[in-house]
Amino acid sequence: MQAYKRFLNYVKIWTSSERSSASVPSSLRQFDLAHLLAFELKQMGLFDAQVNNYGIVYAHLPASPGYEDRAHIGFIAHLDTFPDFSGKDVSPQIIENYDGSDVPLGSSGLVLKVSEHPHLPGLRGDTLITTDGTTLLGADDKAGIAEIMAALERIIGAQIPHGALSVAFIPDEEIGSGTDHFDLERFGAAFAYTVDGWDPGEIVYENFNASEATIHIRGKNLHTGRAKNKLVNAQLIGMELHQLLPPLETPSHTEGREGFYHLLSSHGNVAEAVLVYAVRDHDPILFQKRLDTLSELCRQMNGRYGEHTVSITIKEEYRNMRPIIEACPHLIEHAAAAVRAVGLTPKICPSRGGTDGARLSFKGLPCPNLGVGGYAYHGPMEHITAESIETASQILIEIVRSYAKKPL
Repeated sequence: MQAYKRFLNYVKIWTSSERSSASVPSSLRQFDLAHLLAFELKQMGLFDAQVNNYGIVYAHLPASPGYEDRAHIGFIAHLDTFPDFSGKDVSPQIIENYDGSDVPLGSSGLVLKVSEHPHLPGLRGDTLITTDGTTLLGADDKAGIAEIMAALERIIGAQIPHGALSVAFIPDEEIGSGTDHFDLERFGAAFAYTVDGWDPGEIVYENFNASEATIHIRGKNLHTGRAKNKLVNAQLIGMELHQLLPPLETPSHTEGREGFYHLLSSHGNVAEAVLVYAVRDHDPILFQKRLDTLSELCRQMNGRYGEHTVSITIKEEYRNMRPIIEACPHLIEHAAAAVRAVGLTPKICPSRGGTDGARLSFKGLPCPNLGVGGYAYHGPMEHITAESIETASQILIEIVRSYAKKPL
């Protein structure tokens, strides 16, 4: 089956994760796609394909005879879609021979505009796949899943020589907990690629260092008629603290390797308020300085409003995988050779985010990230082309071919 047709089947299955859930995976609906994939893998001949209690699909393809000494590599993608926009009842629009112009998204009133997405004319002539404007599409990361599945099918069907291959599809990547229960021993590969990026030919091996900083503020609530010099409004302290952060160091003012403070949420009342920040930077020293800045601002607020008025909790989310991947340069070399083999120029670039590969790299599985071919993830403007899905799948096949040429 063509990779893009697999993709169209997978996006119809609702798999959004849930931030507030305490279950693992965070939404039981992710098992629906997991079980389908395990069934399809078994149909291909990966008879050990299974879904564990955490919603992770594992499967293995033994090495071709005579290729047992080749590197054991793996491919990984995630089951869930972004939880903050609807992923239910996805109804894709399929536009064959796309003309490169603006695209109305169903009857939603939304329009995919060239003025906002200037790459669109470059997709002229391709089969464009969009949303109908009421949901996201799910290319992040069902395109990655489809590309891996199609690559496996072709490797087996064409009897392409290969070393041992491992595959895993994991839940809850979008809420940062997808790798919490990942079993490296069961996966079995020495190296892997996550297939969860942007442009076909993109190779990412560096990402943000990331933490979530939660600032808790305690105020003093009194009757406003007798509040002078006594009432302390926690909300106003939060506003004061936020205004002391550098105003241009936010996601909307930064690019490339530039870090930022991102206010994820704020809520409260006079007596109590909470600010939650995503703190990001590629450079570990600058990243620590950002965390220190938040801690220092909390200290200043306590000096001004009283001890224990403000407290901060910092939760590490992921680290920059660059030093791990740089110790395994063959991962980039083989990926770049595969990209060139399909006629593209490798695009090696930093990620302004994090991947499951970053977490897995620090668990002992070096794991750069590859592009799947999509655009405008996480919302109704999400789109992809059938051609880019096919190209990304072919890149995976070429990686397998490249590793099969000789032992490491």
